[in-house]
Amino acid sequence: MLLIGIPGLELGAADRDAIAHPACSGVILFKRNFASRAQVAALIDVIRDIRPGPFLLAVDQEGGPVQRFQDGFTRLPALSAIGALWESDRQRALRLAEMHAWLMASEMRAIGIDLSFAPVVDLARGNRAIGPRAFHADPEATSALSLAYLRGMRMAGMAATIKHFPGHGSVLEDTHFDDAVDPRTLDELRAQDLVPFHDAILAGAEAVMMAHVRYPAVDADPAGYSRRWIVDILRGDLAFRGAVFSDDIGMAAAESAGGIRARIEAHLDAGCDFVLVCQPAQAAEALAAVAHRAPASAAMIAALQGLVAQDWDRLVDNPQRDRFIAAVGALDTPPTGTSA
Repeated sequence: MLLIGIPGLELGAADRDAIAHPACSGVILFKRNFASRAQVAALIDVIRDIRPGPFLLAVDQEGGPVQRFQDGFTRLPALSAIGALWESDRQRALRLAEMHAWLMASEMRAIGIDLSFAPVVDLARGNRAIGPRAFHADPEATSALSLAYLRGMRMAGMAATIKHFPGHGSVLEDTHFDDAVDPRTLDELRAQDLVPFHDAILAGAEAVMMAHVRYPAVDADPAGYSRRWIVDILRGDLAFRGAVFSDDIGMAAAESAGGIRARIEAHLDAGCDFVLVCQPAQAAEALAAVAHRAPASAAMIAALQGLVAQDWDRLVDNPQRDRFIAAVGALDTPPTGTSA
């Protein structure tokens, strides 16, 4: 039901209690939780000891400006560096999308991470939060590259989370700090931003992360707690059967729902399966707010956990990894515009 953030490099007593809470379905890790590969792997092992069985460990390891774990891991370019190749060499761009995804996912799986919330399938149209995190401005190019990325993640044994539904790339505002409103009609969105989501869902994407963007021509509520978007369109029109994640309810654009309890209830009642509570200071209040609800389905959690994983020694001994690092590392990364 809730994925929570923790404050530091080790677990305190309050963190252990929060992780053990039955409403806690997982932990999302950030740069603040990382000092080295050995340290974060040990932290993951401690969390697994507290919550054996179906329990999610997640991170945003997209590459470019959003790569939480760096030292000891492959430094990944932003997805826009791959999209920049689309016009000149589409086959190379597709191969590099697969390689990038495999490197990211295989390294995360090797240390026990289940999900990196990827790929971003928003359109690269100038949003302050998305910036170089998106592949391309064109829906068809974004779709093709996103499907290649899904293939690479699956080769490494990681489920894909396409984000931020129904599209965060075509508004200027950064929802970490501001409300964002997209005035377009549903038909306009279907012809543009929804194309990569539609195609990735047809390809079997296992999870979707919602946007905190409001689309008043479709529904008055932001997409993250809109039954129109989640139940009618995502589940109904697009026939999505996987897991639905909220974006972080600590972001400014989520405050329109009210306090912490109200935000969580709004997202869950609208159809989100999991709600992200990334700020550690909000975890206790959030867990208390959902104590009356049934825990998330163990089967749904298990379906999102990695299917295969090499241990780190076997991974680094894999010649394919060396080839992929060389190919992906040769990309020129455009200037980064966000650290979200």
